[in-house]
Amino acid sequence: MADTHKKEVDKLSGIETTGHEWDGLKELNNPLPKWWLYTFYATIAWAVVYWVLYPSWPLVSTYTKGVLGSSQRAEAVAAYEDGIAARSVFGDRIVDATLEDINADQELQQFAMAAGQAAFGDNCAACHGAGGTGFEGYPNLQDDTWLWGGTLEDIHYTLLHGIRVANDEARFGDMPAYADIFSKEEIAQVANYVGSKVGLEPEAGVDLAAGEQLYLDNCAACHGDDLNGMQEVGAPNLNSANYLYGKSIEAIASQVANPRNGVMPGWKDRLEPATIKSLAIYVHSFGGGQ
Repeated sequence: MADTHKKEVDKLSGIETTGHEWDGLKELNNPLPKWWLYTFYATIAWAVVYWVLYPSWPLVSTYTKGVLGSSQRAEAVAAYEDGIAARSVFGDRIVDATLEDINADQELQQFAMAAGQAAFGDNCAACHGAGGTGFEGYPNLQDDTWLWGGTLEDIHYTLLHGIRVANDEARFGDMPAYADIFSKEEIAQVANYVGSKVGLEPEAGVDLAAGEQLYLDNCAACHGDDLNGMQEVGAPNLNSANYLYGKSIEAIASQVANPRNGVMPGWKDRLEPATIKSLAIYVHSFGGGQ
């Protein structure tokens, strides 16, 4: 490497070199473009102005406030408080309105749908799925199988008071465990009878007539002679295509022997009244309601 302190004028370009040379290549001392220099100077000037006008320099326990006294934190807090105030106005209107009136008012309905969607994601989606499609043991809110009815009022009541919880107003339908009442043969007879009535192939050699009699004597009081169920007590419609715990002879027998009775919390002590109404509007919009 040549002497880096020796400067000369390049013969081809007529520009002075910096004195740096690498493998025979000499660095020219080209000045920076004026537009670039002016832009650079402008940014420096703007930085100085910004330091004066806006918060910028940290101090020991605070920071310089700037001449304008601007604060993004204060602006964010103000925007949040404005949003809370706006929500409060809509929330009060929703509390005072009936569910039907909310659905009929486009402005209120849009607010309720947005609030209901947020509340559903926070509180309901873990069991019912993000779109309300449910899982085994957790109802699909998009179908038309509703144990206690799918009207706006029915959904609202269920949200308020819950299902099978320690609440005098909760929905409560309890199916006994017939493993303590029937023999294994009788459980198989009932399960095969019900399955045969809803399009399933019964197992060979099972006495369906005995199963029918057992059903009429023990199950028809809640599920009906025609298997259509009874919403008043939350007894499922056994003719439905949707079985919460599986639609097969084995699944029916398991439910007869040792029924799984699902639980849903009541939300009246956990969520605001406006939020619960908004949830009812949102869930009803899935299309499975009545």
